[in-house]
Amino acid sequence: MNSKTLRRDICVKVCGREAMMQEKSKEQGNGQKRGYNLLDKEEQKSMLSCFVEQLCDPLIFILFAAAAISLLLREYGDMCIILAVVLLNAVVGVIQEGKAKRALEALEKMTSPHALIHDEDGIREIPAADLIPGDIVCLEAGRQVPADIRIISAVNLKIEESALTGESVPVSKNTTDQNEAYMTTNVTYGRGEGIVTAIGMDTKIGGIAKLLSGTKTELTPLQKRLADLGKILGTVSVFLCILLFVMAVLQRRNVAEMLITAISLAVAAVPEGLPAIVTMVLALSVSRMVKVNTIVKRLPSVETLGCVSVVCSDKTGTLTQNRMTVTKCYTDGKICEPKRLNRRKDRYFLEGYALCNDASIRGERIGDPTELALLDMAAGFEIQRERLEESFPRTQEIAFDSERKMMTTLHRGEKENVSYTKGSPDEILERSAFLLEGGGRIPMTPEKRREIDQVIHAFTGEALRVLALGMRNPASGLKENGLTFIGFVGMADPIRPEAEDAVQEFYRAGVKTVMITGDRIDTAFAIAKELHIASEENECISGEELMEMTDEMLAEKIKKVRVFAHVSPEHKVRIVAACKKNGEITAMTGDGVNDAPSLKAADVGIAMGKAGTDVAKNAADIVLTDDNFATIAKAIAQGRCIYENIRKSVIFLLSSNFGEIITMLVSVACGFAAPLKSSHILWINLITDSLPALALGVDEEENKSYMDRPPRGKDESLFAGGGLNCTCFYGALIALISMVAFLQLPVGILLRAGNQITPAAIRTLLVDTELLNRCQTYAFTVLGMSQLFHAIGMRDVETSLFRMNHLENRLMIAAFVIGMGLQLLVTEVPYFVVLFGTCRLTLLEWVKLLVLASMPLFAHELLVFGSCLGEKENRENRKEATGQAVSSGGRWS
Repeated sequence: MNSKTLRRDICVKVCGREAMMQEKSKEQGNGQKRGYNLLDKEEQKSMLSCFVEQLCDPLIFILFAAAAISLLLREYGDMCIILAVVLLNAVVGVIQEGKAKRALEALEKMTSPHALIHDEDGIREIPAADLIPGDIVCLEAGRQVPADIRIISAVNLKIEESALTGESVPVSKNTTDQNEAYMTTNVTYGRGEGIVTAIGMDTKIGGIAKLLSGTKTELTPLQKRLADLGKILGTVSVFLCILLFVMAVLQRRNVAEMLITAISLAVAAVPEGLPAIVTMVLALSVSRMVKVNTIVKRLPSVETLGCVSVVCSDKTGTLTQNRMTVTKCYTDGKICEPKRLNRRKDRYFLEGYALCNDASIRGERIGDPTELALLDMAAGFEIQRERLEESFPRTQEIAFDSERKMMTTLHRGEKENVSYTKGSPDEILERSAFLLEGGGRIPMTPEKRREIDQVIHAFTGEALRVLALGMRNPASGLKENGLTFIGFVGMADPIRPEAEDAVQEFYRAGVKTVMITGDRIDTAFAIAKELHIASEENECISGEELMEMTDEMLAEKIKKVRVFAHVSPEHKVRIVAACKKNGEITAMTGDGVNDAPSLKAADVGIAMGKAGTDVAKNAADIVLTDDNFATIAKAIAQGRCIYENIRKSVIFLLSSNFGEIITMLVSVACGFAAPLKSSHILWINLITDSLPALALGVDEEENKSYMDRPPRGKDESLFAGGGLNCTCFYGALIALISMVAFLQLPVGILLRAGNQITPAAIRTLLVDTELLNRCQTYAFTVLGMSQLFHAIGMRDVETSLFRMNHLENRLMIAAFVIGMGLQLLVTEVPYFVVLFGTCRLTLLEWVKLLVLASMPLFAHELLVFGSCLGEKENRENRKEATGQAVSSGGRWS
């Protein structure tokens, strides 16, 4: 009987005639197309809907009111400019939102689940979305159920169905009364197979999804803080603008004109585009993190990454290469290399490791690396598990779990049953009553136990992973005591070459590395010592010691501990809690089913993309696609970089807007004519609130090391470390040079005439409409260009412009060129000159204004120079005091 016929017969027996017809139609190519096993998503908004959403904002409504007032006053030019700015802002917002959505959709595809199917080609993995009714799916611990399934075989199969029922206790499954598994539930124990009966929206979870309305997008803590900041700024700016308007009324100015100007300033003062820019920066940045093999599943974790102060990492596959190879064997009382084993004499040793095994090396290599290494050893003697099981079929089994640290399988032989138990050498040795030696079974004596234990210590001292084997022959059932000890293997798992450098990088970055492993304490210490994680044995504790500690004792002990050995996944939750109790921001790695609680408990849960189970990936915040410890360092560096970029964007926007407010307030307070028209304010707001701020948000400073400073506090303000000083300084500087540009002509006239320079004299001169227009053009041009120059300097407040690699941020170059081009447009193109009420400038005027507008860059260089002198002096003082040079930091000092 071929596999297709067998598959159809199973369908008929289990699912009935309908399933058989589905199977037949699929074979004939007339069945369902693959790729539809997906839950329907919220209906995508049209571009028009997105555009309308951009206009539904209180600040936009205020601008519409200003446009209406301009229309009533027959200021058609101002009205057109206000409406044009509103429309352009909306278009930019739609484009930004579209890019962010596409970036997040691409990430979602990368994290979509896969399924193991059993067909005529054997067992293979396909995207879960490609399942169709009739497919035979393999279920195993750690896998997510990819569709609604009718179970046809089950071995100790348990499935956690809290996604449907809310009950977290796993449900035992069988082929009779509990024979249904549902999409999105998780296999927590055992294994089995089943036939797909429903996919996508036809599943049980799909029916529930139909009843649910669309959920709101989760905001990150930073986005929430910025939203609150926006409200505060909105309140302050409205107050200031009311003050501006009242001052104008008291000075008997043109009330209608000043009303529109005050409204425009109120809108410009609030960086209403900031939330959208932050959302886009986060979305594009997590796409960038994919390049360093990191998939971000939850946006808030990007912010938290930069705060991580402790990384708790698994050893196997993360710090090591997860390429297990059996290098030493102990059996029949002797140590030897695998190739020195004898096929006939060491039959139980080789066959036991092959039979008590769930991996497969026939065709595609599927399974745990430890079990694959055992199959490779057996294959060297032409022993293949699948062929061996034809003679010794598996009848029962007890799957491996982290508490027992063992796995047992029962096999039917020609004359009698035999069971093999594989697992931790301590557990196997403790449960063994006999020893296989000299071809016969002898009693296990205390002397033999000590002798074997010494060999185990010798293996683990060489950083080998030890896995022991016992048997019961004959076996009356599944029992894990009274075993006959056969021997054990020592497996080498080479350390990742880059892991040691990553540990040192964490040390420089103020991040503590803690290694967690299920291996014995001497194996763990040998590897930790090689990686420079630990230098003394008192920095290591075992799971047994951990269990005897209270939470308070563990929190105190963990300050000095670097290695946790012989622990189970359940201990990880306590380790995370202890770290948190000490105020640490903790990242925890995991790959197994039982790692899910600790991944959720950690500030940042990190799952392994290759070795990780679906359960672990679903519980994690980020997934490493290469299972590499060094990738965690890269991810943390990227997390710090992303946060700094957002911080730079915020400070840039606020300092620029602050400059506009000060310019207007000072001028009106002195009784001068307004240096900026409403159209000027909105135009500058359009230029600086879009491309330059976004360019800062996606900056990639490859030569800037974010890992040479300690992690920031989780609740650290955006203005910490001198951020507030930076905002105020550059805001005041921009206002100063704008006022200098505005008053340049009247002051020059007074000086040439030999008259005294007083506010009254300046007010008298600015009555001249032609002179006022030119003065406003100067202020308008300098204010706009100075913010573009300011954006360049904000890329790195600690580095000279001449040391920056400006080609790293081509978007900043584009933003600067486009901004300058737009500024040129409104002063040199006749139509726009009339529309904005500006004056055409001569080449000499342009040169003077460019020099004045570039003052933020001159200030930047002076601050960097002063900072370098201060650092040099500090290093010399420290060298004298300690005898060694220590570099100093300070992001905004």
